[in-house]
Amino acid sequence: MLYIPTLISVIEGLLVTVPVLLTVAYVTVAERKTMASMQRRLGPNIVGYYGLLQAFADALKLILKEYVSPTQANLGLFFLGPIITLIFSLLGYLVIPYGPGLALNDLNLGILYMLAVSSLSTYGILLAGWSANSKYAFLGSLRSTAQLISYELILSSAILLVVMLTGSLNITVNIESQRAIWYIIPLCPVFIIFFIGSVAETNRAPFDLAEAESELVSGFMTEHAAVIFVFFFLAEYASIVLICILTSILFLGGYLYDYLPSLFFLVEYIDFDYYINNLNKESIFSDPLIEGLLYGLTLGLKSCIMIFIFIWTRASFPRIRFDQLMSFCWTVLLPIIIAFIFLIPCILYGFDIIPSNINLF
Repeated sequence: MLYIPTLISVIEGLLVTVPVLLTVAYVTVAERKTMASMQRRLGPNIVGYYGLLQAFADALKLILKEYVSPTQANLGLFFLGPIITLIFSLLGYLVIPYGPGLALNDLNLGILYMLAVSSLSTYGILLAGWSANSKYAFLGSLRSTAQLISYELILSSAILLVVMLTGSLNITVNIESQRAIWYIIPLCPVFIIFFIGSVAETNRAPFDLAEAESELVSGFMTEHAAVIFVFFFLAEYASIVLICILTSILFLGGYLYDYLPSLFFLVEYIDFDYYINNLNKESIFSDPLIEGLLYGLTLGLKSCIMIFIFIWTRASFPRIRFDQLMSFCWTVLLPIIIAFIFLIPCILYGFDIIPSNINLF
């Protein structure tokens, strides 16, 4: 009987981790198909119907591939780096609420936990690049560390502005506070800064200077291959999905679907307002299972839109130089976000709308 709580915890972890890994697999296929469409190509279309099994074919190829390790590498840290990166990329999903009360752990300091976990993944990149004993990998890890540390300040400052409106570090409280209005409307400039910072934080183009093929071959993962490379690959796309979910939670209302009917104003023959207004009445939607599924699909839809914008950004903008990347962070984004940190509390105090659980005195 003592093992039952442990078994339940393992099952709950698998119920979150396995869909996340499947989502990561299909995000790679979606990215390749979307970029192919934008570039007038076909993309993967051989393995499975419409290329839907291409991710599993790539994973099988990498798993069966012979692994060759550098002779001068520190093998312990060389293998530990990718593992650390993947683990801390997946730990962020612990506090994601997929509906009211639908989270593995609804921490009161959930936002602080996510910031801490995302920061610790930098150690895996640094260890992997340094332990390979390769100048390309080492330069890539140094670039990536400097980039992640710099843009982490931008992300945390933007999140601080959202916390000022809600007065809580609990993620569910931040979502429920947006029932009146999604924060993308009053905080639209902050949302744009947060999006730019999140693209840089996930090492995505045009900010993928740590993986610049034209300069550093493949950056910090140059010497990694086979299964260990899969860990880095999964960690990168798991971080992308996580940051898109976090963006949806902080600025797009998370699992709330109250304003979704207004997005379908072009559809004339479906009365979405009728269905939304009757969700809590005697109908099929009053079933807790159906309502929970609707919450999860709403969060998934918003996250998919953000993932598409990530892919769209990659296909649209050229890669910038590393000095331009760091200069843009410290001389453009940081002064703007600091100005908002001074402006928004003044607005809240002037209109006397400071959240009740923030004490100024």
